[in-house]
Amino acid sequence: METPSSSTTLALPKQSPSRHPRSSPSSTASSVPELYSSSTGRERSSTESAIFTIYSMYGDDEEQTSWTASSTFEDPSKELDLSLGDSFNYSNFFNQRTSYVSNTDTSYIDLSSDMKPFGTLSNPHDRTQLSATSNGSANSSYPLPLSNHANSHGRDTLELPTRSKRVPPIPTRSQSALTSCSSSIDLDAVSPPVSHLTPPHNRPPSLLRSRERHVPEPTLVLTLPQPMSSLIPPSPQTPSSSPTTKQQSKLSSPSSKTSLVPSEGEDLDAFHVRSTYAHLNAIGVRGDGYEEGVERTRARIRASRGSELRAEAALAGPSEKSRDLEAEELNVLSSLDRYGFFNVPSHDRLVLLPSGPLHKRLTSVRAGSKSAPSHAVSVSSLPAASSPRKEQMRIAKWDRMLEIISRDGGGNVESWGIKASKAHKLRQRVYKGIPDRWRRAAWEVLMNRFSKSGRMAIEELGNHYLQDLEKPSSYDIQIDLDVPRTISGHVMFRTRYGLGQRSLFHVLHSFSLRCHQCGYVQGMGPIAATLLCYFEPEKVYAALSRLHDTYNMHTIFAPGFPGLLQAIYVQERIMESKMPDVYAAFKKHMISTTSYATKWYITLFANSVPFQTQLRLWDAYLLEGEDLFIAVAISIVWVYRDHITSSSANFETILSLLSSFFVPEDDDSLLSWIERMLGDKKLRSQMAQWRQDWTALVASGKDGEALL
Repeated sequence: METPSSSTTLALPKQSPSRHPRSSPSSTASSVPELYSSSTGRERSSTESAIFTIYSMYGDDEEQTSWTASSTFEDPSKELDLSLGDSFNYSNFFNQRTSYVSNTDTSYIDLSSDMKPFGTLSNPHDRTQLSATSNGSANSSYPLPLSNHANSHGRDTLELPTRSKRVPPIPTRSQSALTSCSSSIDLDAVSPPVSHLTPPHNRPPSLLRSRERHVPEPTLVLTLPQPMSSLIPPSPQTPSSSPTTKQQSKLSSPSSKTSLVPSEGEDLDAFHVRSTYAHLNAIGVRGDGYEEGVERTRARIRASRGSELRAEAALAGPSEKSRDLEAEELNVLSSLDRYGFFNVPSHDRLVLLPSGPLHKRLTSVRAGSKSAPSHAVSVSSLPAASSPRKEQMRIAKWDRMLEIISRDGGGNVESWGIKASKAHKLRQRVYKGIPDRWRRAAWEVLMNRFSKSGRMAIEELGNHYLQDLEKPSSYDIQIDLDVPRTISGHVMFRTRYGLGQRSLFHVLHSFSLRCHQCGYVQGMGPIAATLLCYFEPEKVYAALSRLHDTYNMHTIFAPGFPGLLQAIYVQERIMESKMPDVYAAFKKHMISTTSYATKWYITLFANSVPFQTQLRLWDAYLLEGEDLFIAVAISIVWVYRDHITSSSANFETILSLLSSFFVPEDDDSLLSWIERMLGDKKLRSQMAQWRQDWTALVASGKDGEALL
């Protein structure tokens, strides 16, 4: 334990209305840079601008707005306060709850190393001064507000100023004496000098009335908190005479921890987000997967007694995991499909991807009838996620094909492999569909084979994940904004701050620190969420890392999107050679491939096809690598080639068609067509050559003229 510094001055941030310029794809083109890593400040080329502009137009249709600190309510009492949350309380300052009111500019708290107590407060209803004395330093005074019994139902109000943007540098990460400015976390940063009392809402009315008439005069002692586990907040305990008192963690894995004190220079709003997820990961939330939950980190309304009670009621109790399910809860859960989704439509512009054109192999073809319709057949709802045909037979085949490689100390299977005698059947069985029961094991096997790594590499990456939970990320606020709108129709991600959302935040937080070039982009969310349906967070982080390193997803997410542009170049060369009339139609209507295909490659088709189809595509992707999604893109253009070359087609109809949500008529036909295309060795050789050609074009500076 490092010795705290003699004096720590903490500046709390002011609100800024434009802290997060990145927004969702459905925003205007100027606000789309959420796909762009903030690690670089260079201007985009015209090709990149086209990617951002069209991705914003034809991304997620859900209206999304960036998080701002501007006042959103006409009523000043409901003014947004982004520094503190809706259940922030100062019960450690007085033996009653108080409200937060911000009406001054800045606040600096001077915390001395000897941690001398604050002076006693003779009358909390007068504007007296509360001071803390440090070693050899002057007292820091804090004006207290006049009593206002009309506010907060007769409770006294403690006025605190707004915060400055960033924390000034402090000597070490473990020396900060401010535990959290969060709305819902009481981390015992300021410990009351008396034993824990009954919460106000649990006290007898007579006792509550007496509290309102008189406020005790406590002696306030500030203790220095220690970094705690990401899963367990500090346990209630009496104040220690030493600020270096260690608090025990209940976490089973002591290496997994998130700092409960802000790091040097960390934005306090970002720290509020990070510490809130850590706190809720320890205690859980009520009705996980069933209830909506209570917002705690995004736009927070000024504290009120009602919001405090709602926030407290949303926390999980000790009997949450052992209680019986209620009838209404059973009714909601009974509506889930086999993958955990609620049976409600969640996408607009559903169009049928017919299987008829997929019965013909990819060959050079001319345009179809000019009288063909320019619009595809619409679909009213997503198809039911029923069990595939021959699933039981395929389960038995995979059971015979996979073998156990290692077990842990408790006898549980740690890793799987493919029997040597069955290896020649792997590709065929992957394209026929991995049974969902075996998908976790099969995906691990496929990633191990493709990346030429195994259990030791996964364990090492898992350790990196746990270590990075301790570190701050400049993307935490943006990640928190994106988490609740990622696969929101899935039971695992339904409840705000439920297990799924907490795991998703932690995975994306740690992964944003892995590559400083990529950082975090919104497309990572659907990929991580899909993996979380089959793996625990440590393995999801390991899977994302291997996708980043060996499946070349780094080039997809890196500034400038070099991998994305390379894939689009290869796609255009295939269209030009196999579907010249389609390629000419795109050129005639001035439709760039980046305008419709960007979202396909960024999210690996996670938001473009039904979940069961996405899983089938990912099965093949983990086997084949980056060429797979070029083949998927070609298959879609192949199916709609007559619509694209129709005499009634124009810029709007073609772009709207290719930006739709595709519902395959038959997944087996789609995967079989892709298998045949990628099984063409001559075509695969050409694709490799076109990749090299693109690299040469980039090196010569001619890449800007090589794309539609």
